[in-house]
Formats: sequence, C-alpha cells, structure tokens
Amino acid sequence: MKSLKKLLVLILAGIMLTACGKTENKKVEEKKDKPMEKVSFLLDWDPNVNHAGLYVAMDKGFFAEEGIEVEVNQPPANGAEALVASGKADFGVSFQDTIAPAFASEKPLPVTAVAAIINHNTSGIVSIKDKNITRPKDMENHNHSTWGLPIEQAILKQVVEDDGGDFSKVKLIPGDVTNTLAAIQGKDIDTVWIFYPVDGVRAEMENVPINYFAFKDINKTFDYYTPILIANNDFLKNKEDVAKRFMRAFSKGYEYAAKNPKEAAEILVKLNPELDKEYTIKAMDYIHDKYKDDAEYFGEINADRWNNFYSWLWENKLIDREIPKDFGFTNDFVNPEKLK
Repeated sequence: MKSLKKLLVLILAGIMLTACGKTENKKVEEKKDKPMEKVSFLLDWDPNVNHAGLYVAMDKGFFAEEGIEVEVNQPPANGAEALVASGKADFGVSFQDTIAPAFASEKPLPVTAVAAIINHNTSGIVSIKDKNITRPKDMENHNHSTWGLPIEQAILKQVVEDDGGDFSKVKLIPGDVTNTLAAIQGKDIDTVWIFYPVDGVRAEMENVPINYFAFKDINKTFDYYTPILIANNDFLKNKEDVAKRFMRAFSKGYEYAAKNPKEAAEILVKLNPELDKEYTIKAMDYIHDKYKDDAEYFGEINADRWNNFYSWLWENKLIDREIPKDFGFTNDFVNPEKLK
C-alpha cells in the first residue's frame, strides 16, 4: 500500500513538473513571438562607469530577455531633460540638482526620476596636497574654478561659512576646467569641484598627491542624487509594462556590474573602444559598490534626502517655486516588489 502511495505521489509530481515546464516554455515562446519593443536612451556625457550597468545589460542580453531593444544616444549640449520631456527619448540620465529648476517652473517638465544610478553623491573639492586645503575654510585666499552656476556657488558658500570661513575670500575663477589635474598643479587654480570616480581615480593612477573632501561628508543636505535616471511621464503611463521590463533589465545590469566590476569594465570598453581600459577598470573598482551602497535595492531614492535638498534650494531662493514634497521621483520602477 505504501509503495502504491509513493508511486502515485511520484506520478503526480511528474505531471505537475511537466505542466510547469510547459507553462514556462509557453511564456518563453510567447516572448519570442512578440516583436521587440524599441526604447530610446539618452546619456548625460560620453560613456563611462556611471553607465556600466546599461552596457552590461545590453551585452548580457538582459534587455533582449525582456523583449527590449535599446537605442543609446549622446545628449545635446543642454542635456537630456528637454528631449525626454518632449517624448523624443524615453529615458535619460540627469541630476537632481540640475533638474530642480525644471521641476520648480510654472509648468514642470513632464519627466520623473525612476532610479538613483549612484546612491550617494561622489563629488567634492580637490586640490594639490602641498597647498594644505583639507577643509572648506581652507579655500579662503585661494583660487577656485567655478562653472558660475547659482546652486554650485550657494553650496560652496554654505560649506565654507559652516566651517567658519569667509566665502568672500574665496576667489572664483570662471571657466570649465578640462584637465583638472593639470589645472591644480598649475599656478592659476587651487581648487576644483570634481566627481571622484573621474578625477580622483585619475589622480591615484598618475600618483598625483591630492587633498579631497566630499560634500556628503560635510553636510547631509548635499548628499543629493547625482546621477539619476529620468523617464518621460507619458511613456511611464502609456507603456508601463515596457518601462517595467526595461527597468528590470537595467537594474539587473547594475546588480551584475556591482558583483563583477572587472568584467563590467571590460564590457564597457568592448562596446566603447575609445575608452581607456586601465582607467575604466580602476574606476569600476572604485564605484561598483556605490551603485546600491546602503539602499534597500538598486535605484532606490530616499524621500527624506530628495526632499531635504529641494527644501534647501527653496529656503535659499535658488528656485522660483517650492517643489512639493515627494515630487519628481518614484521607486515603483526599481522596487522588486513592484516589478513582479
């Protein structure tokens, strides 16, 4: 009798496995039969380690598995925001600080931040070590290269004055430094605002002795999100399934890059052969654990950090209108529970 029961259990289990297998095979076949959905993506700059997960997802077939074909393009000089807002691109790379005026306008741009590409702000101030500029106050009586942006200069003023310094004693030199390490080793520029994965890593490679302090370590308000992934609002509404499929693959690419930084760097260089391989590998080694960092999942945007930075902009009269709480972002396209 026991043998008969065991036999029946095995038969039933076999039937269930066969049924499940057929169901999965059917899903795969259905996906193969469907035409690929084309999704357009705008970078913010030349391909670099910030974009590694995107290229990994393309190379590993993660997008193809979701029935997505991605077209990657360079942005115009004024960035990706306007083209994404107009619907000429579905997704684009932006920054919480630079997109703020567009969110604070009378008619906010119809875009939404759907992911934090890097969880914490990796920017700060760099200088040559022998100038002993180790904190914001030390910027007094030195030349700082500035982009001339109101938000940029307000952040500098805040950190210098919070450190007991006099911002009026910081000499601002307008210009866009193209070679940071050469600039700070020269006579005209003492400090530059950098992103560490770019110029900090290059300083390490070239054995240039530097001092560096990060904004996120000085004032938590300045731990804003840079870069972020934005999407067109109509696209998110009218093609929600496509957007979620794209984001599943996109997130998977970054998760893979975080676990396999050297391979991710090699993929990035393979698909963008103009890149310096040695630098790209070293930059990936620096940044791979910073995509997700201490977030619950890749891409998560913390509401308090998002809101605090925009509140600071409003309080300091850096935007025309107050940005409503929780406006301009969603975690619905990166939260694994929402992507099922």
